[in-house]
Amino acid sequence: MPELKDPEPAYDLWSADYDQQTGNLVLALDEAVFSDLIKFIDLRGARIVDVGCGTGRHWKTLLDKNPLQITGYDVSEGMLSRLQAKFPGANTHHLSGHSLRETRTNSTDLVISTLVLAHMDHLDDVLREWSRILKPGGEILLTDYHPVALAKGSNRTFRHGNKLMAVRNFIHPVASIRELAAQLEMREMHFTERSIDESTKSYYAKKNALHVFEQFKGVPIVYGMHLKKIYAAAKS
Repeated sequence: MPELKDPEPAYDLWSADYDQQTGNLVLALDEAVFSDLIKFIDLRGARIVDVGCGTGRHWKTLLDKNPLQITGYDVSEGMLSRLQAKFPGANTHHLSGHSLRETRTNSTDLVISTLVLAHMDHLDDVLREWSRILKPGGEILLTDYHPVALAKGSNRTFRHGNKLMAVRNFIHPVASIRELAAQLEMREMHFTERSIDESTKSYYAKKNALHVFEQFKGVPIVYGMHLKKIYAAAKS
């Protein structure tokens, strides 16, 4: 059984080789979902806040679209150090809880958060904080490990030395996210998901884990959602 750790210590350990992973199915599916959604968003001159930015996995894609600024938040100082090494002078902050206190209300054009939300408790508080910093008409690009997969026992794991580690997750059903988004007067613009199917079988074959493939075949693993803030003024 993997050793369960909270996100901050887990990602501090994982940060050393997070960018050197090969054959990581979840990261590959996240990249596909992110690419599907980002094409709908105009980033020219945009102020972006990346919640759970990690090592800046998507930052080159974002910077190539000419935003005005990207601000990154993460619970792991190790991940932020790796990001700073790749993007010297990047504007980053250590994230404690859900508060984005360094970012002003109604100041942000786009909040992105990839493969992070399931690590965060208190979904209501998280989405309200994202809404707070968004300008009217601002957008959210969210991807995450699918709650259906988590409910079936899947987990985010990595190896540190000879130990298998798992990162603590909370299950936030997609229906709950949609309900909260509607309460915050956000419109769902796009939704996509990726499941375990024949196109992913090779990932399991290379790890001699075809029994896991058969167990999770047909199960959605990663989803993505694009939301747009539609009301005229921020609610505090």
